[in-house]
Amino acid sequence: MTVKINTKDGLIELSDDVIATVVGGSATEIFGVVGMASKSAIKDNFQSLLRKENYAKGVVVKSTDLGISVDVYTVMSYGVKISEVSKNIQERVKFNLESQLGLTADMVNVYVQNIKVVGEN
Repeated sequence: MTVKINTKDGLIELSDDVIATVVGGSATEIFGVVGMASKSAIKDNFQSLLRKENYAKGVVVKSTDLGISVDVYTVMSYGVKISEVSKNIQERVKFNLESQLGLTADMVNVYVQNIKVVGEN
């Protein structure tokens, strides 16, 4: 699926992978986020962190009437206030999508797939 933006100069199509890279990069900038997790980590019992090139596996993008809806699957540090870190992720993702891609995210859902103790492998 792609997101299409009509401009006066023509059509711009953004793939979900592009959006996922911006979303994943935005989420991992936040203090308390260790990294991104696969959206099927619990089902697959797969607990490793995703690398930058695989952020699309930890982000689900859906088009809505008002813009886009984004699901972000994260791994957070032990001891952080999860609600505050999640709120910061939501704000950063919305800001970066608007400033970098010109997209409005009407909803950013944050899913915490795992908690890691800093220094733990």
